[in-house]
Amino acid sequence: NVDLKTLIFSNQFHQITSSLPSKYVYGLGEHKAKFRKDVNWKRYTFFNYDVAPKFNTPLYGTHPFYFTVEEYSTFASGVLLFNSNSMDVFLSPAPAIAFRPIGGVLDFFIFVNENPASVVQDYIHLIGLPVMPPLWAFGFHISRYGWRNVDHMKQVRSRTLNAKLPLETMWNDIEYMEKHNDFTYDKLKFADLPKFIDTLHKSGMHYVVILDPGVSGGEPPNTYPPYDDGIKMDIFIKNASGQILIGKVWNHSGKTVFPDFTNPNATEYWKKQTQRFYSEIKFDGLWLDMNEIANFVNGSLDGCPSSSIEDPPYVPGYVTLKHKGVCATAKTHAGFYYDTHNLYSIYQTEATYRTLLEVKPGKRPFILGRSTFPGSGKYQIHWTGDVSSIWEDLEYSIPSILDFNIFGIPFVGADICGFYQDTTSELCARWMAVGAFYPFSRNHNSKEQIDQDPASPNFGPEVVQASRYALNLRYKLIPYFYTLFYRAHTFGETVIRPLFFTFPHDNKAYEIESQFMWGSGLMILPVLKQGVSHVHAYLPSGIWYENTTKVYHSNGEYFNFDAPIDKINVLIRGGEIIPYADETLLTKDLHKVNFNLFVALDEHYMAKGELYWDDGESIDSLEKAEFNFAQFEAANVRYMKKKCWVSIFTFSRKH
Repeated sequence: NVDLKTLIFSNQFHQITSSLPSKYVYGLGEHKAKFRKDVNWKRYTFFNYDVAPKFNTPLYGTHPFYFTVEEYSTFASGVLLFNSNSMDVFLSPAPAIAFRPIGGVLDFFIFVNENPASVVQDYIHLIGLPVMPPLWAFGFHISRYGWRNVDHMKQVRSRTLNAKLPLETMWNDIEYMEKHNDFTYDKLKFADLPKFIDTLHKSGMHYVVILDPGVSGGEPPNTYPPYDDGIKMDIFIKNASGQILIGKVWNHSGKTVFPDFTNPNATEYWKKQTQRFYSEIKFDGLWLDMNEIANFVNGSLDGCPSSSIEDPPYVPGYVTLKHKGVCATAKTHAGFYYDTHNLYSIYQTEATYRTLLEVKPGKRPFILGRSTFPGSGKYQIHWTGDVSSIWEDLEYSIPSILDFNIFGIPFVGADICGFYQDTTSELCARWMAVGAFYPFSRNHNSKEQIDQDPASPNFGPEVVQASRYALNLRYKLIPYFYTLFYRAHTFGETVIRPLFFTFPHDNKAYEIESQFMWGSGLMILPVLKQGVSHVHAYLPSGIWYENTTKVYHSNGEYFNFDAPIDKINVLIRGGEIIPYADETLLTKDLHKVNFNLFVALDEHYMAKGELYWDDGESIDSLEKAEFNFAQFEAANVRYMKKKCWVSIFTFSRKH
């Protein structure tokens, strides 16, 4: 409902306003906020920005998409403003919305459907279906910024395995690098890194390493190929005068240059560096950090020229364009950085995806990225950045993960137990329990903090106990979880869902943000507050199973659940058949153990489910039809003298 008489369309400022169908507004990321967005005169700024998550500030990604649900109806509509410039979006109580980008065009896509889940599915089909992660990515990951050396990594791995905890992947942050330079490793502190990686691989585990976009621009000539090759190929971002722009990030040289991934030669450049690095360090995936672009100086070491591009008449969110970033007047192949800043990460991620297809042919690329834009999910997964070890950030991890499921990046997680500040035993136990049900389940923290891996001697036994319970349950449920990601990759469905996606006619479900669904079949009831030993949870109408003997019959009401420190409550919805595996500590063993079915009958004594399963790593399993797919159905069980007959319909090729 737009009155074009109020439209403003000028060189560096556009404004368009519209009324909204209701106050039920979702999307508009990336921000630290509730899943349902505040319409009480609220500003949301979109400018990819290197900052620890906090309220009322832009974060790492730009997703100017929202959907609304009509009052007293399930009908929903969604809107995407496909614009890469910095912008503000205002929500007001009317309810109404106003877009204020500072450049580009007003390119709107509008979606209308019978329920919010279908609107989101239509949106994801537009921007691109998400990647299918490799099976090993579904395991538990341990990382930290500040490993002292390889022995430190070995100690953490050893005590995790001794505690009988699942562990799939070890990660390195920038501490492994020589002088914090990309595509190198420290041959003193991390001399044994190649051998350690080989040990991981022989035991069925995996290894992921970090790369930042900035490369050192201060090494002696002909000693650092990432810089020397970039000069020869002319692929670095230029300043306003056409010289290579020099910033400062982690490199010890104090000078950092940035590849221009909009340059047609950038992928070939990135591939060359990655292949050289892979000849020494046999990583299984890459972690792209600082790719907003982040910069430790404002603009460049030489500053930025004075111009209306650097200092536009309207500044969204009062965040100056060069703050902790690159000059807006910098030149990329696609145009001024003023226009391409929010696109930098998706160009880098696509180049990395194409690179890994050649470095590891036939395998699914695994890329974790911090900065995002609509369509990033085609290439990468995401984590929610540098959260703190506080209860508030544990609580806000749930809406963040729900947000990224509607943004088409469903394989997402927060740093379990928090990145900044020292965690506590109680907080880490609760966070490990919730984090076991993040799609991306990784414990990671900063170098100033204590070891917080779940078997760390800094904690009491409750952290190991809570971790073992939740992670063992996660690994058992991977067949179901993997099937949900097959559906996300193939049909654009969400994986982690708010309750109202499954129960759109239930008005109470729209108010719930402390519980979430895995698909339509599992509900997770986490503890998100300190000192709590019970969960007061809402169960939509139907039958809910805690196990084969404990069943809840709900008419759309709240129930109290015991929540001891070593347990997380997970319920199965009646009407679902959930495939699950026998217990295992490594995802590779899921190809060896038995699979089982939990048949949760609804009030009509019926249930349905399905299972997708392939080799867990091939990029073309679907194209070559090299997978198993089974559908399960139980019907009219009450007439069969309590025997549950399950019909199984399968399509199978090779695996």
